[in-house]
Amino acid sequence: MYCPQCGQQQATGVIRFCSRCGFPLDGVIHLLGNAGILPVYHDPTEPVQISARRKGVKQGGMLLLGGAVLVPLVGILADYSNSTFLEILTAFAAVICFLGGPLRMLYAGLFEEGAPKRSLPMAQPFVGAPPHSAQFGMPPRHAALPPQSAQRPAQWRQRPVTAELAGPPSVTEGTTRLLDKEDRAERK
Repeated sequence: MYCPQCGQQQATGVIRFCSRCGFPLDGVIHLLGNAGILPVYHDPTEPVQISARRKGVKQGGMLLLGGAVLVPLVGILADYSNSTFLEILTAFAAVICFLGGPLRMLYAGLFEEGAPKRSLPMAQPFVGAPPHSAQFGMPPRHAALPPQSAQRPAQWRQRPVTAELAGPPSVTEGTTRLLDKEDRAERK
């Protein structure tokens, strides 16, 4: 992988910052890993929709926990008032809460619809996506940009061609020159 800012080749694909210019590469790694699709971030203030299954399980749990509080309170009231109505109400509340709560959770877990499967939104791939991306479920790339020119942009720094660079002189060349100077001096 190359840094998009300076063009430095990175040693591995897990480096978080460019070793030359310090450019953060987390987003680049994410783009390359997801075929150029950017994630869609949701507004944190937007209310979260819960599924019918989760809502039913919550209702059953609240009914069960509510029964753990309601049944003893109504039972204590029935004992102090010596009322047959409150005794019948205690039994009725116990059956509804302690049997109805788990049954509601079971029904929600088995028969109600869960949360919809999360799928990636159809987003435009980045410019470097291969033309065969349609077979991976991505929409085909439209020619919204002009075709790429054969010349590189002016601001792009050309890489040096190392074959054209002159190598450092050898140690023997300098010594040979010194000997030539001594020979000329002796001849004079």
